[in-house]
Amino acid sequence: MSSSRTKFYLDKQRAKWSGVCAGIADYTGINVAWVRLAAIIATVTFAFPWTLVAYWVAAKISEPKPVGMYLSDPEDTKFWQGVRQSPRRTTRDIKSRFREIDRKLADMELYYTSKNTTLSNEIENLR
Repeated sequence: MSSSRTKFYLDKQRAKWSGVCAGIADYTGINVAWVRLAAIIATVTFAFPWTLVAYWVAAKISEPKPVGMYLSDPEDTKFWQGVRQSPRRTTRDIKSRFREIDRKLADMELYYTSKNTTLSNEIENLR
């Protein structure tokens, strides 16, 4: 896939206006309702014109999310959100998974290559 899974995209499928809040929610993994509520509160209480300007700029600069980006699996979506939030933690988790798989594989290999007297006796009895 040519599109980057760690890049910010507008989420037009869950968009109300331009998809900026839905894109932020998708990027961070936060519920889109909370992102919209935070945007409304920021607009009303802090800086009225600047939040709208930032929203408009984000809508113009950002690209729409590619159509089939996360259709395969919700676990895939969570994985890439984790990569965006903390790449080091994700790398550490993947390394530990591979270490566990390697350990299990080594145990299986040791079992099958070692002298297994029970298995040898059963094979001899079949002859």
